[in-house]
Parts: sequence; C-alpha cells; structure tokens
Amino acid sequence: MQAHFIQAGDAIDHTPGSDVAAGDVVVQGDLVGIAKRDITAGELGALAVTGVFDVAKQAGGGVTFSTGDKAYWDDTNNVAVTTDGAGANKLLGKATADAADADDLVRIRLSQ
Repeated sequence: MQAHFIQAGDAIDHTPGSDVAAGDVVVQGDLVGIAKRDITAGELGALAVTGVFDVAKQAGGGVTFSTGDKAYWDDTNNVAVTTDGAGANKLLGKATADAADADDLVRIRLSQ
C-alpha cells in the first residue's frame, strides 16, 4: 500500500501552542489555513484549507486585487497582499472579487 485515505481534506487537524480565534489565519510552513471556530491552546481543532473567505487586506497602501489574482498572506502584518515578498508571504489563494485600494477586505478562495 502506498497511501491510506484519512479525510476529504477540506480541513486539517491543528493543535495550537496558543489560543486561536475563529477567523485567524494560521501559517504552518507553506500551508495556510483559517480557523472556523476558536481553538484553545493545546486542544485539537481544525483549520479550513478550502472555501471562500473575506480576508483582511491593507487599505490605502496601494494594494488592489482583480478577480483571479493570486493572494499571499503577510503573517507579520496579518493582511493579504499581492506579492510573495521573496518567499516571506505564503500563498493564500485567488481573489474571487475585485478589491480596491480603499477596501479593507478581499474575497479569497483558499488554495494550496
């Protein structure tokens, strides 16, 4: 046997070292997920790795998205950005709606 089915893969198990609030974006290496519910430190929870979410973006900093653009997560500033920052920002997914510079959210379809 080369593989054994575990789960559908819409969410992955996650046991955080500190509390995670619903809606928090969690980066683990190159894997990015979003907590759909609060997860207490040391307790098993789940992170969504598929789905469509409204995600924080920098407003007024020249950051715009067109539908289909790649979105990256800036884990330092906790916002979606348009560049990978020389590898520092991790792929979050693709925009499913346009977001103007003044918008503080962008709609993203998660993808890995």
